[in-house]
Amino acid sequence: MITKENYKQSLKDYQPKPKYFRNCLKAFMVGGFICLIGQGLTFFYMEMFGFTSKEAGNPTVTTLILIAALLTGFGLYDKIGQFAGAGSAVPVTGFANSITSAALEHKSEGIVLGISTNMFKLAGSVIVFGTVAAYVVGVIRYTIQTLF
Repeated sequence: MITKENYKQSLKDYQPKPKYFRNCLKAFMVGGFICLIGQGLTFFYMEMFGFTSKEAGNPTVTTLILIAALLTGFGLYDKIGQFAGAGSAVPVTGFANSITSAALEHKSEGIVLGISTNMFKLAGSVIVFGTVAAYVVGVIRYTIQTLF
């Protein structure tokens, strides 16, 4: 008779073992390469336009978002994501990919009800979480500074 435990054990025999080290290495390498591109863009903006490192941050992030959105539109960012896993999802390019994917997925429903609505569903939750997290960290930092 097949019991729940026997069934789970028989499934384990047929499931492939996850390759944690290789997956982590790929995520680290791709995420690091994305950051390397960002650093290169920062140096580019500093050299070509005379920006300080602080001033070069905004155009660097904007350029990375544009590149990720274009790669998503051409279907290439999904292939990078399948290869790298979390390595492509963590930087700002992963957020751009998520929003662009949502917009492309719902474009048949129209510009307002399809693209805009679904794109901002995702963006809204991320922005709210980021704002709340920044507030909490700010309160903790302020409390620590006033106490010590």
